[in-house]
Amino acid sequence: MKRQLVLEDGTVFVGEGFGSTEDTIGEVVFNTGMTGYQEILSDPSYCGQIVTLTYPLIGNYGINRDDFESINPAINGFIVKEVCDHPSNFRNQFTLDEYFKSKNIPGLAGIDTRKLTRIIRQHGALKGAFCGIDANVEEVVARLKGHTLPTDQVESVSTKRAYPSPGRGHRVVLVDYGMKHGILRELNNRDCDVIVVPYNVTAEEVLALSPDGIMLSNGPGDPKSVPQALDMITGVLGKVPLFGICLGHQLFALANGADTEKLKFGHRGSNHPVKDLSTGKVAITSQNHGYTVNEESLINTQLEVTHIALNDGTVEGLRHKEYPAFTVQYHPEASPGPEDANSLFNEFLQMIETNKKAGEKVCQNV
Repeated sequence: MKRQLVLEDGTVFVGEGFGSTEDTIGEVVFNTGMTGYQEILSDPSYCGQIVTLTYPLIGNYGINRDDFESINPAINGFIVKEVCDHPSNFRNQFTLDEYFKSKNIPGLAGIDTRKLTRIIRQHGALKGAFCGIDANVEEVVARLKGHTLPTDQVESVSTKRAYPSPGRGHRVVLVDYGMKHGILRELNNRDCDVIVVPYNVTAEEVLALSPDGIMLSNGPGDPKSVPQALDMITGVLGKVPLFGICLGHQLFALANGADTEKLKFGHRGSNHPVKDLSTGKVAITSQNHGYTVNEESLINTQLEVTHIALNDGTVEGLRHKEYPAFTVQYHPEASPGPEDANSLFNEFLQMIETNKKAGEKVCQNV
């Protein structure tokens, strides 16, 4: 079944459709990971986007029950060079085509993904449309140029109500801005008593849960589209230790007076080197974001840079100078990707322990 991808600059790619036959519009981005396509397609941070994978063969180990990062994928489309129709893996349950049909997600195979990636790198992320082979390209381009990308992605992927993931350790309130299950899994592995709450939770509601720590999750879109989060963050800062990841990192920066800006084509992949400024060590990290914290905007804040991206020098980590709070732009839970930075979860729990002991000491001296 011939289908075409039309970009807003008029570029057309013709390929073979798989999955759903629905027409769709989204921001076209690329991911450089060689494996982990199931985690990528189910990552809520891709909400509303059409994802291009630069690795040429996708689907060769199928779809299984264990590697999802969300129950319902939020991507608008998937682009690959070659899609495998006969996966070979003992865990395989569905082909990519079968799974996408069940979730009504369109896919496109057989195009020059290297050329598409070069276009995005040159011009930045572009709006694109999947459409039938007979669609009028000029009309599609006009529609794309007049199309406004949604700004409610976080609302659409966040949980609607709070729910627990019980443990017997420290209580962590996990604010869901589009949470990957890998974050919850890492907290559960450390026996944390986790309560997942919606994106628009208030500081009063969070503190009423008596947390030992607060986690700000990843999520899709522009951090400035989630103004509700800023009052909550400032309301809990200094009262409870805080750890933010990806969008949570950006929201933390905004809440402390810094600014964010859109990257030309974003960081998406499982091979991004990040330097820890305190130790000089470099970690290879999993990343998925289209925005970054403006470093110059940090000058008059109480935040200091702790990590930088070696590819382009952008801010990859922050720490508050006075309160127990730190954030990273990358994904220490990986899924997919290397687990070089997994120890940050342990640092968060150590921060909670230190904060508790300091509180106990104050009580004893009163």
